[in-house]
Amino acid sequence: MLTTPLSFIPSNDAVSISEPARVSGTFIGIYALAYTGIWLALLTPIVVTITLRVRELTPEHASQNLALVLSIGAVCAMFAGPLFGYLSDRTNSRFGMRRPWMIGGMLGGSAGLLIVATAPSIAGVLIGWCIAQIAFNAALATTVALLADQVPTAQRGTVAGILGICMPIGQLIGTYVVQLVAGSIVLRFMLPASLGTAAVLLLAALLRDRRSTTPGPRTSIGEFFAAFRIDPRRYRDFWCAWLSRFLLGVGTAFITTYQPLYLVENLGREAGEVPVLVFRSMLLHSILVVAMSLISGRLSDRLGRRKIFVLLGAFIYTIGLWVVAIAPTYTVFLVGLAIAAIAHGMYFAVDLALVTEVLPDSQRSAGKDLGILNIANALPQVVAPLTGALILWLAAGSYVAMYAMAGVIAFSSAIAIIPMKTAR
Repeated sequence: MLTTPLSFIPSNDAVSISEPARVSGTFIGIYALAYTGIWLALLTPIVVTITLRVRELTPEHASQNLALVLSIGAVCAMFAGPLFGYLSDRTNSRFGMRRPWMIGGMLGGSAGLLIVATAPSIAGVLIGWCIAQIAFNAALATTVALLADQVPTAQRGTVAGILGICMPIGQLIGTYVVQLVAGSIVLRFMLPASLGTAAVLLLAALLRDRRSTTPGPRTSIGEFFAAFRIDPRRYRDFWCAWLSRFLLGVGTAFITTYQPLYLVENLGREAGEVPVLVFRSMLLHSILVVAMSLISGRLSDRLGRRKIFVLLGAFIYTIGLWVVAIAPTYTVFLVGLAIAAIAHGMYFAVDLALVTEVLPDSQRSAGKDLGILNIANALPQVVAPLTGALILWLAAGSYVAMYAMAGVIAFSSAIAIIPMKTAR
């Protein structure tokens, strides 16, 4: 088995969980592999393939249609995270609480991407992408919940730091794989999805999942919606963390969403060069994020401090976005991206550990609460495309104005974290 069993203490209403035992290196490795797989399947379309697909179907209205598809898809993701997190918290399946949703989410998401790859119109792309977002975010929400389920507090900074490298590695693998199958639009979507699904299936097969021994009480419609309300006065630190992550997420989404169009329309590169250029930028980004995530996560555990890493990460990310804004060449763009990557590793590696320490109820509603946190990851995918399209329209297509504003938003994320009191 991957780790020692958790201690279950049955009660009339639910199962109470003691602090998890220390997890092994094997568990951490397979957990990280699965988490990488989800990002591989989910982010490869956002970073490369959906942009190219939309441009292929509607070359004259690519930016507008891209904003439409990504924004509506992100709305679906925004609701899917907390919904499936809540459902997994209450799942009494003999297969466990999280496992069914992890497997079903990856299979459903892959089916959605197949629709995107074969759709003859933007409407079909939109439908397929909404299915993919809902399903992949079901898998994401329940997989993230394993951090609270399985990992003790003393190891969360280290494990969160390792998980922090999974997103850029997933992006890197995705952009590399897309190059290998550039001649097939179906394989561009389905090969990353298949690799990601295989990684999650491995974790699901070996995971010693939590399992409730008593059925949860029936829930009325009113109680269902009330479960998603987290009092901002009582749990202020949770909402400070949420707002900070949302604001920095908007800043990062400008890069992931608009990089292909930025390279073509601002730096004058050919569309055929885009997959290679994006791969190079993601390679640089991934190397730096991996290094900073591992260093920051371990150092955060050693010092017992989280906030300082998150604050510095947000400030440095601002500088990176402003360098991207004024970049006259691809080389200078890479300099700005490198600065942002260092900040990304520092911020997101430690922020996830920080959030698990300010959850309203990490024992009984970690899936739902982390699903609500996931809105802060999904909502920027709505805000950034729409805001970016508006800025480009108002500024006559100026990417300088767009990325300058993105830097201001990233700076605001540092301000949002300052009022936190309970987390150090």
